[in-house]
Amino acid sequence: MNDLETRQLRYFVAVAEELHFGRAAERLGMAQPPLSRAIRDLERQLGVVLLRRTTREVTLTPAGEVLLRDARTALDAISAAGRRARHAGEPTPRLRLALKPDIDGGLLPRILDAYAGQEAALPVDLVLGRFGEQAQAVRDGRADAALLLAPFDDHGLDSEPLVTEPFLIALAATDPLAARPSLRLADLAGLSLPDGSSADQGPASGWHDRAGAHDDAATASIAQDASDLPEIFRRVELGSVVCFFPASLTRRYPRPELAYRPVDDLAPATLAVAWPQTSRSTAVAAFVLAATTVAAATQPQKRETPQTAVT
Repeated sequence: MNDLETRQLRYFVAVAEELHFGRAAERLGMAQPPLSRAIRDLERQLGVVLLRRTTREVTLTPAGEVLLRDARTALDAISAAGRRARHAGEPTPRLRLALKPDIDGGLLPRILDAYAGQEAALPVDLVLGRFGEQAQAVRDGRADAALLLAPFDDHGLDSEPLVTEPFLIALAATDPLAARPSLRLADLAGLSLPDGSSADQGPASGWHDRAGAHDDAATASIAQDASDLPEIFRRVELGSVVCFFPASLTRRYPRPELAYRPVDDLAPATLAVAWPQTSRSTAVAAFVLAATTVAAATQPQKRETPQTAVT
């Protein structure tokens, strides 16, 4: 069997993700017939069926599911190798940190200060993105490390939790639910998050977890708008959506037009630091150490129960 080519993997991933040859061809900027031929050639080369095709749908076979997972990893690695080589060849090496603005648990200034004091520290560039983009930025080499909310797709990454804090629901101050001191997820039935998903399913189904992974252009447009914090605030104030925010962000943005309320049966938000599993960078190791040290210092100290001597 000949070695697989990057082009073949890109073609297959596009079809496997779209599950539609026409949309995949449009995404790749090519005509559909050569794309279909390329996938058939790939199947012949591997000696397995990757996709089941009917007149109504395209689905992945078990072999296709395995190749999709591994092809994504391979393409990420190729992209990351090129980017990291370019970064390493820059006159002044830098550490690139991916994060969503304001989603840092209030720790970023202290982490950067602690990091700057370490011998292996490099100048830091912030790679700002939408919710859900940070893990991928580390995998594909755009960033060397990330601060991001768990859970996230951690394949190819190592991570450490930093701080855990409550998620609060942001409502219009005029919403009847805002009159309550606290809520439960069931109280949010019928309300929508900025990506259109149902608020009573919690933030894991919402826009901050799904940005960049859209089924269609309309959903992508909604999530793109929702990635802009002032725009989210305006939409919540108008009562068109509600939104979940970590408590630290709500303290940073008190607004009279909004009400932030705890949701008693909602799992908390956990901020983590993530980096590539294959990283051997002393600068990345120094950043992770700074982040975990600062986070540990912010946690309330547990009192140890005095031990009674037994005679």
